[in-house]
Amino acid sequence: MKYKESETIEFKKSTSELKEAVIAIAATLNKHGKGKVYFGIKNDGSIIGQDIGENTAREISQAVADNIEPRIFPKITVQKIRGKTCVTVIFSGSAMPYFAFGRAYMRVGDENKQLTARELEKLILQKHREGIDWEKQYSGREISEVNVKVLRNYISRANEAGRINFKFDNAKNVLRKLGLLSGNKLLKAAEILFCNRSSLEVQAAVFAGIDKLTFLDIKKFEGNIFELLDKSEKYITERINWRVQFGKMEREEIPEVSW
Repeated sequence: MKYKESETIEFKKSTSELKEAVIAIAATLNKHGKGKVYFGIKNDGSIIGQDIGENTAREISQAVADNIEPRIFPKITVQKIRGKTCVTVIFSGSAMPYFAFGRAYMRVGDENKQLTARELEKLILQKHREGIDWEKQYSGREISEVNVKVLRNYISRANEAGRINFKFDNAKNVLRKLGLLSGNKLLKAAEILFCNRSSLEVQAAVFAGIDKLTFLDIKKFEGNIFELLDKSEKYITERINWRVQFGKMEREEIPEVSW
């Protein structure tokens, strides 16, 4: 196997290049969010090994902790590669932009390019935009976890309201038409809307007083957003006070709150 540097892999011949390695870590995090640095391998892929002292791993860990912001906690291991002792640093993070020695870098090929003020601004805006557009991020759920009955009912109601002009045929096609798939991967919006298991939950409670310290009843509901709405409405309806108002021909039940 030929060892070669890439946008996620960096080689250093020894810890004498520790500062450059720290910069490479920050640059790779800003580009890909994860990567590896090997000590004991030259830039051309030649494996020469790394002298391991009592404090080698601690020296690397401390250099990373002291000089990269926001702080990360890499996994540092000693391993044999083709009979030579090398040190591998495995790192990841999603809090970009990352700074090394007070400066921001970006991995470009096998080089670490210092970002200009404009490039840094663009990276920050991109992160902010991705944080807002959470619904466009990948979900950890599979298409098979979508509640087809709920999805079918949603399309039927949208057809009746004139909001959607296509009919339900199968879950995958409908999700794609709704823009809730990226390739074959389910997006978070689809998870929240149509998966029985989602990251949403609702806590509902009846308190003994206005201090909200003593519960008379408390429930936690999980599910897709339509189920949560139904369960929450039912919970409130069953626990609020009602009064009766008599009319000429029939009585009217009036809740203490209305929605």
